[in-house]
This record gives sequence, structure tokens and C-alpha cells, in this order.
Amino acid sequence: MARRGADSGLNGKTPHRLSDRFLAGLQDASNVTFLSHVHPDPDSLGSMMGLAHLVEACLGKPTRLTRDGLISRAENQAMVDLLDIHLSPIEKVTWQEGSALIMVDSQPKTGRHNLDPDVPLYAVIDHHDTPGDLQGIPFVDVRNTLGATCSLVTSYLMEQEIEVPPIVATGLLYGIETETSGYPREACELDDEALLYLYPQADKDLLARIRNARLPQSHFEGILRALQSSFIYDRLIVSWVNELPQPEMAAEVVDFLIRFEEIDWAFCAGVYQDKLILSVRAAVENAHAGEMLRQVVGRRGRAGGHDRRAGGTIYLNSTSANAIEQVRSQLRTRLLRALHIDECRGQRLVSRKEMLQNLQS
Repeated sequence: MARRGADSGLNGKTPHRLSDRFLAGLQDASNVTFLSHVHPDPDSLGSMMGLAHLVEACLGKPTRLTRDGLISRAENQAMVDLLDIHLSPIEKVTWQEGSALIMVDSQPKTGRHNLDPDVPLYAVIDHHDTPGDLQGIPFVDVRNTLGATCSLVTSYLMEQEIEVPPIVATGLLYGIETETSGYPREACELDDEALLYLYPQADKDLLARIRNARLPQSHFEGILRALQSSFIYDRLIVSWVNELPQPEMAAEVVDFLIRFEEIDWAFCAGVYQDKLILSVRAAVENAHAGEMLRQVVGRRGRAGGHDRRAGGTIYLNSTSANAIEQVRSQLRTRLLRALHIDECRGQRLVSRKEMLQNLQS
């Protein structure tokens, strides 16, 4: 979906291409700020980098990239450090007259960000299925057939025939790679065109260092706890983690578990501070994972995503063991019902006997 942003284009001409319309609406802005969803991932980081380069190269406007929440996954933090991405915490950003605000890789009022709802947006550029409130926004380009928002941003750079620096190309390329590397692969022709365009310009050494980021001890402890508390229900595996070392660990768990040959769905729920962080992966086509997880969560929290990847959050009234177990029990029941799996006792991925033997050996 695309919505026209301005009637007069660059150089006084009526804009026809989406990138022209996007830039035309920013001609009178004093500066441009980009924001994304909570815990920005490579697709959102790369998209902000690419759009900032587009605005600076075509309009000469100052730009600012923001961060909503933590960036704690090792690869994501390596991307920020190695590509020298400067991010302003969204809670410390002040808004001035003439500033233009652009939301990237997310949509308003989906519960995935902490932006003041009274701050007006100029544009929303995204690829998620999760519907947001787009009413009154001058420029909207949401394409849920795309595998990555970085691909959409790259198409703007290609349209404007702008030289892309290696650092920006690396960020965009890694963003597309992380979104389209699953199986079955969620991508379209434009995603592949963007990859082919960016690859010769990207810094391959930096890309390799990001892909193979060093991992802290807490990562392995978290994976171990997840494996020890993973249960199989027919074609679904569910992992409960009492304490996540960082919120993005839930996604790392399901990325790992979805490769188990006996299942089609992987679900992880882990406690982080006063929240239950949820993540889902599917290994089947037309899974509608984002829609499914929204139904499971209901009014208890927020959720959304893509056909085979989804995430969500439930705010906990209490973090006592009994309160958390009650929420988990309700989630498990709703999840089994949503996936048309008969209520049954879960089978441990790793038996207690094997765990005890491993501890004693």
C-alpha cells in the first residue's frame, strides 16, 4: 500500500515514483528523525541507515536515528558497534517545530513502541502484516509481500541512483539477510534484486564479523534453560524460560528449535523484568503466525508479525511463581486451541532422566 505524500515534487515537478513522493514531502523539514519498534532488529536498523543516507544525499537535511528499548542480541549489538550506528534513546529525544518524524519497520498503535501518540508522523515505511493506525499520515508505503523493509528502502536508493557507501550497504544487506533466511523463505523478487544490488558494495569482512558475533556466557545458560523446559505437543514445541537474560533471547530460542525435524511450530515464552516475552516460528507455508499469536494473546498484551515469524509481550501483574504459571497455563491452552492440537500432556524434549544423568556425569 502506498499513499501520496505531497502534490509538488522535486525541482517543481509532480513526483510519480514513490521515492520522489517521499522526498518531496520532506523539502520544508528542518531535520528528519527515524524511529522503529522496541528492541530494534537488523531490518529496522538497516532501514533507518538507508533512509537517512537517502535524505542526506538528496536533500542535505540533518538526520537522527533513535533506539526504543535495548539492543542486546549479540549480532544486533555487533551491527551497531561495527557499523558505528549512532542511536538516540527515544525517551530522551525532544521534538522541535519543523521536524519530520518517520516510523520504519513498524506501524503506529500496534503496541510495539513507546512513542508519545501525540507526536505527528510524516511517514510510515514497513513490511509487516500487523495492521496499524495509518489515518492522517501524509506518506505511507507498507508492502507486506516483501521479506524485509530494507528491500523497500534499497528500492528508493536504486530509483534515485545514489551511490551507497559500504557501511550503509552492509547494514541494508544484513537486514534483508536476517529477514529472508528462514525456511520456507519469505521473500519476493524485489528482495532478491536488492540483495544483488547491495552485495558488491557491502563490506564482506564486517558482514562476517556481525554474522559471527561473540556470545556471552548468559547466552549459553539461557539456551540450556530453554532446552530443559521444552515440551512437545504433536507438531508444536513450547519452551518456557523462567528468566531471560535479555528479551531477544526468546527469538533466539525459537530460531534454534524450529529446526527440530519432528515439529512445524516453535513457541517460546520467557520472563524479562515484569513482562512475558513471546516468540513464534513456523516451518509451514501460510502459517499466519502473526495473526495466530494476536489471537492467543488477546487483550492481555500485544503481538504481531509475519506469516512464519511473530512476537509479542504480556505485562505481568505479578512475577510470583504461581502467577506466572497461571498465565503460562492459559497461554498453553489458547495456543493448542489456535493450532487445532488436542489438549494433552507435553513430552519433554530432553527427559528428566537424561538431564540428571548429564548432571551426575
